[in-house]
Formats: sequence, C-alpha cells, structure tokens
Amino acid sequence: MNTKPLNSKSLRRGRPAALVLAVVAASTVALVSCGDDNDSSGSSNSQAATPPTASFSGMTPSALKSAASSAVESARAAASAAASSASAAASSFEASVSAEVARASKDAQNELKDVKGQGNAMSDVAMTGKPRAQTSGLLAVLVTITNKTDKKASYAVQVDFLDSAGKVVETRYVGAENLAPGAKAQPVAISTKPPEPVLTPKLAKAQRY
Repeated sequence: MNTKPLNSKSLRRGRPAALVLAVVAASTVALVSCGDDNDSSGSSNSQAATPPTASFSGMTPSALKSAASSAVESARAAASAAASSASAAASSFEASVSAEVARASKDAQNELKDVKGQGNAMSDVAMTGKPRAQTSGLLAVLVTITNKTDKKASYAVQVDFLDSAGKVVETRYVGAENLAPGAKAQPVAISTKPPEPVLTPKLAKAQRY
C-alpha cells in the first residue's frame, strides 16, 4: 500500500469543508439555546399574566349587596326616628301653648266684651306667624305685648282668623297680666281650623287695663 504525502494544496482544499461543519455545529447549539430561553421566558410570562388571587382586595358582589342593603335600612330608620321626634316636638309645643292660652283666654275675652272699637293698646301689640313645621301644621301667631307705659298693666288681645273673602272664621283671645313698665309677654294664638283653606290672622282688639 502506497501512502502519498499530503501536500499543501490538499490541505487548503479541506479547510472550507471543516469551516462549514463548524459553523453548522455552532448554529445548532445556538438554536437549542434559544429554544431553551424561549421556553423559560414563555413560562415566566405565563406566570406573570396570571396574578395570584391573594393580591386582590375588596368585597365580593354578595358582600357589597349586603352592605348596600344595610345602609338603606339604616337611612330609613334614621328618617323614621327624625319624623317621630318632630311629631313629638310639635305635639309638646301644642300642649304647652294650649295650656297657656287656656289660662288667659277666658279673662281676656271677659275684658274685651264691652270694649268699643279696637281698644286702647293696639300700638302695644305686634304679631308674628310661627312656622307650621313647629306647630304640627296648625296656624299659630306669636303675639308680642309690650308695656309702653310707666306703670304695671294687664292686657287683653283679640285675634281674628279670616278667609280669602275677609270673613271672620275663628276668633282667639290671649292676654298678659301685671306687666312691668317696658316688659314684654309673648302668648300664642292658635287656630284650630284645618290648614286648608288658608286663613289670615288679624289683630282685632287690644285693651290695656
């Protein structure tokens, strides 16, 4: 068997093939490496896209519905309590004022029955309407009596309630006894008629005695 020595030309022809094989091998390794990286990266992205339920906060829909229902019931209870309180206050006001009116009404009426005209103390008396919200819906007038003389005096006042035609529908009497000079009294005249039709209060008589 004859063995021919390799010359430099043969070595040069073999180098390109070796280089090609090296490049192919390196490319294969690179592709495998990229594939591993993509799998790892894909897995990481998948986990990041689904956050853990422990990171959520707040109430479930059923809990929110229950809380809203509770709030509505609380508001209704508060409104009902407020309405009851207002009604009780109005009733208390009416009772206390009625007692005051009852004490003075009869004496004032007796004093005025023989008075001709409007009396001698119209300038000592003024009237102011009270809000119906404070009087259980009744028409009430605060009558302010001021003793403008220099000695003690008593007063009798007549308040008429007129309809839209000017007709007297109801008359109430209030008074004040033994007012010192410069002192004031504020009895209340209350109409017992229904809120409708609306009546107008009028100072009819005021007598100082």
